Amino acid sequence: MLESVEALLAEHAELEASLADPAVIGDPDRLREVNRRYAELTPVVAAQRELDLAVGDLEAARELAAEDAAFAAEIPALEESVAAGEDRLRRLLIPPDPDDDRDVILEIKAGEGGEESALFAGDLLRMYLRHAEKRGWSTRLLDATESDLGGYKDVRVAFGAKGSAEPGTAPWARLKYEGGVHRVQRVPVTESQGRIHTSAAGVWVMPDVGDVVEVEIDPNDLKIDVYRSSGPGGQSVNTTDSAVRITHLPTGVVVSCQNEKSQLQNKESAMRVLRARLHQMAMDEAAAEAKEARASQVRTVDRSERIRTYNFPENRISDHRTGFKANRLDAVLDGDLDAVVDSAVQADEEARLAALAGDGE
Repeated sequence: MLESVEALLAEHAELEASLADPAVIGDPDRLREVNRRYAELTPVVAAQRELDLAVGDLEAARELAAEDAAFAAEIPALEESVAAGEDRLRRLLIPPDPDDDRDVILEIKAGEGGEESALFAGDLLRMYLRHAEKRGWSTRLLDATESDLGGYKDVRVAFGAKGSAEPGTAPWARLKYEGGVHRVQRVPVTESQGRIHTSAAGVWVMPDVGDVVEVEIDPNDLKIDVYRSSGPGGQSVNTTDSAVRITHLPTGVVVSCQNEKSQLQNKESAMRVLRARLHQMAMDEAAAEAKEARASQVRTVDRSERIRTYNFPENRISDHRTGFKANRLDAVLDGDLDAVVDSAVQADEEARLAALAGDGE
């Protein structure tokens, strides 16, 4: 850890000098990049300086303790300060997720359970929309297929931060842990004898990469179909072929959008989802090839994994990855997701810290 900190301190000093370099000041792109990296490293430098002060105070207290008992009494508190400073510095050294400042495209699909699963998908959608409202994010419905009873067979929504988000607060940094199978236990509205049923809905979270150049799509690799938009039960809600289905032939990925009024708008929304999916696939493949799944095992959990259970009779929510449990399901479904997400963030940090410790051995 010491070597990595020293390298970052040296880089921070070089960047600080660059900010006074006329050549850098005169190059807007270079200046923006230097400022971004300088801002990233400043918390590490501040943490190291605070740790150095705490270590110095502790060493001084130990030297003076033999002569004055008052200094000996201060040692336990100073040791705690040093330990806390070391922990803070270790966490700042965790390699950041390069997508943490991105917005999100989130998909929810009904799974096993028929109409009850579709209704639960609708509950999850409301939960995420309410959570976005509480955090001040913007939301945009990209595409949805409703069920006969008012739920959703599938739905896609874009979540965006308003303005520049603080580190760790952007939609991807928070919602990336939501991917997986969400299970619900309750008495369905279709159940006449009051029996508790178990059903599930799948959630897929992708960073919204917009039009970034890293995601290159050859137009010749696309098959684009147009058709008429439809509502619940197949009822046509549009008399023109405005809905769009795009198939990416090399990967077999299929996306469709029908919620916009024009074919062009639906095509743009479908391409946005396609870019996000291809970016996520590339991320997953890179992580697998580099065997780095252990450094982010919470968010790279297999898509078929049941990550969370929503138990209505006991008003309980349980996250099976982190061990989080609370009898406040009603509040969570109303968008109060912070405690659940925080448990995933902490588990992810602990996994990354363990990976760093293993690499250092």
